[in-house]
Amino acid sequence: MTETRETAETAGLQLTDKVAIVTGAASGIGKGIARRLAAEGANVVIADLNEQAAQDTAEALGDDALGVAVNVADRGTVDAMVQSVTERYGRIDILVNNAGWDKVGPFLEQDPAIWQRIIDINLMGVLHCSQAVALQMKDQGYGTIVNVGSDAARVGSSGEAVYSAAKGGIVAFTKTLARETARYGITANAVCPGPADTPLFAQVTADAPKLRESLERAIPLRRLAQPEDLANAVAFLVSPRTGYVTGQTLSVSGGLTMI
Repeated sequence: MTETRETAETAGLQLTDKVAIVTGAASGIGKGIARRLAAEGANVVIADLNEQAAQDTAEALGDDALGVAVNVADRGTVDAMVQSVTERYGRIDILVNNAGWDKVGPFLEQDPAIWQRIIDINLMGVLHCSQAVALQMKDQGYGTIVNVGSDAARVGSSGEAVYSAAKGGIVAFTKTLARETARYGITANAVCPGPADTPLFAQVTADAPKLRESLERAIPLRRLAQPEDLANAVAFLVSPRTGYVTGQTLSVSGGLTMI
């Protein structure tokens, strides 16, 4: 019998004791990602605007999970989060920029104040967290960052003009971040979900009850993504198995987009 079987240790994603920050991790896709990384043995930091929900999620995960309050659009709270995480764990191995927000509506009718909030959370939040954490990773000499974009960045999405622009910025930023930080042993990649069955999706489609049904018909796999679908993709990209993958964008859309 040839010895081709992997050991239990190498068969997994090798995330045991890795320190991972996941923003927007108290619900939806972020919570799914946090659970998946914790299941692989990582020490997960649940970073969310809702402090109580973050702490509750961390408590449910157990082990050495930590719930912290952070407003990704506020650099001061981002820096405070990074400091508290490094003081507790001594390092940051993984950053998943997942926090996001949107308000669907025709671009020509939207209040510019809404545009600013969408940009501040979706794009500026990624910039703040990435710079703050990458500086720590630079000192360590290693680290990996995954930014959660959207397929709206790749193909557009009616009613989400500014959201699409912000997510498009994330995809472009990820490529440049990957180029600039590779010399420090840091990788950066983007995951672009298609329509996902999350509280945010329910919120933004509240006034369009038939949208879910029409999307399910349009998706070749005939269902919306579940948080676990995105979590599996993120877990793969932050694992040592993809240590030579950087600057890439992975669509997780059930085949809705194929470009």
